[in-house]
Amino acid sequence: MQNQPPASLALDKLGILHTVFQHSGQVNSLEQAAQERNQRPEQVVRSILFRLSGEEYLMALVAGPKQISWKTLRKYVGRSRLTMASEEEVLAVTSYRIRTVSPFGLPRPIRILIDPGVLREAEISVGSGMRKTAIIMKSADLRHALSEAEIVSLIET
Repeated sequence: MQNQPPASLALDKLGILHTVFQHSGQVNSLEQAAQERNQRPEQVVRSILFRLSGEEYLMALVAGPKQISWKTLRKYVGRSRLTMASEEEVLAVTSYRIRTVSPFGLPRPIRILIDPGVLREAEISVGSGMRKTAIIMKSADLRHALSEAEIVSLIET
């Protein structure tokens, strides 16, 4: 494939089956992304980067439009303070721009937390590292590829 997304290259190296999905135009919402991918919003996985301190970051994977509970996240990581990474930090840490972030193909290992909602869906889509492009794969394959990731309930109830 010409101009293969970084996440797809990383998955190929791991031998993980996936499909690269190309949107025809600009994607303006999670709902639009899901509809164009023939998925429900719960199948679209968001990769959100948090800064714990100085140069320490973690990525949380959540399904669909659900919001992360800051209180739960702070308690789980044992920090009274943490922030969502800035656009500049996201690019520096992941080498991806916001709205393209993927847990695959990162320049260096990073702690990854997966909300169980991600694994409830048989098929999911994640960022690819390129605009207007997504990776569609089985959630079991995501779990296999991210075997070091921690499964933790992060969603506001």
